[in-house]
Amino acid sequence: MKKIGILIALLGVSWGTTGIAVAQTPGVTATEIKLGQTKPYSGPASGYGIQGKAESAYFQMINDQGGVNGRKINLISLDDAYSPPKTVEQTRRLVEQDEVAAIFGTLGSPTNSAIKKYLNGRKIPQLFIVAGASAFADPEHFPWTIPGIWNYFDEARIYAADILKTTPNAKIAILYANDDAGRDYAAAFKAGLGAKTSQIVSELKYESTDPTVDSQVISLAASGADVFFYQANLKFSAQILRRKYLLGWNVKTYVAATGSSLASALVPAGLEAAQGIISGAYLKDPDDPRWSNDPGYKEYAAWMDKYLPGANKSEGLYISGFNNAQVMAKVLEQCGNDLSRENILKQATNLDLERPMLLPGISYKISPDDYRPIKNIRLQVFKGDRWMLVD
Repeated sequence: MKKIGILIALLGVSWGTTGIAVAQTPGVTATEIKLGQTKPYSGPASGYGIQGKAESAYFQMINDQGGVNGRKINLISLDDAYSPPKTVEQTRRLVEQDEVAAIFGTLGSPTNSAIKKYLNGRKIPQLFIVAGASAFADPEHFPWTIPGIWNYFDEARIYAADILKTTPNAKIAILYANDDAGRDYAAAFKAGLGAKTSQIVSELKYESTDPTVDSQVISLAASGADVFFYQANLKFSAQILRRKYLLGWNVKTYVAATGSSLASALVPAGLEAAQGIISGAYLKDPDDPRWSNDPGYKEYAAWMDKYLPGANKSEGLYISGFNNAQVMAKVLEQCGNDLSRENILKQATNLDLERPMLLPGISYKISPDDYRPIKNIRLQVFKGDRWMLVD
């Protein structure tokens, strides 16, 4: 028996809850699966921190129900202030000190770009990141990095197609962040316009460290454009809408989904400033009465009432956190007792799921050859005090 015990130790094997021997993975014990992430709980993108709270709350529900295959999920969520150097520092801590099994749900294109080579080099899953730049859906070069949201390139092409259909002779102004996400949106938007790219009469960028984007909006308004497309985080989206309204620049406006949150962008801007704007959606809107008796919405609402009492159910970031955590839990469930990093990646790249808060006709699919989880989104327009789907 002594020799057998020594042999097991040398092979690096532990016993799981099913009694089956499994390869030892950092962050995995017979009772726990440790995950790590960074979110901007402070800094210019702090509004997105809500999502981390939602993901933690969802895993609390799973743990209260007994965990995943008998193991509790321990999510360590650290603040990176939306600063890539801080993201690197915090991620190295999660991997090298906290010894997490995988990184899950880190938010932001510049922040995820800063850590993807490090994580792929160590073969550590970087799962369901909240960043839709096309560079992250690259199984050939970065197989350990998997997006958790729609692809920005696909989204921007939808806006361009709608402009070509509804206002083909428009003079167009665009504004976007000078980072991976913003450049992706701009490149896709221009690709969608094709030969009509020449109708862009003004194109400006901003830095995430800028205090305001007022000067850019003023310049764009003076360009004579009658259609405006912009990509921005929540803080700048609120500024853009407010400044545009105060200028009386009442043009057809397309807002990238990154800046379309009702509670965190439109309300701060003033709902009067958001009337008629167009954006994309793939999640159900709790304010839309069509979902009041929907089983998926009822599941979401019951979870919110119990685990985030008093929080705003209409805030899309809670919904996306709910959705993202559900997918992560499903992957761990599919792993069974094999929680090696290789099997976690295998399960994460073989998904075809219907989720409670996805819009009808939209599913969550990832394959080894296509890492884009959401292949299509719907257009929506803001009227009164809520978003309304364009049927």
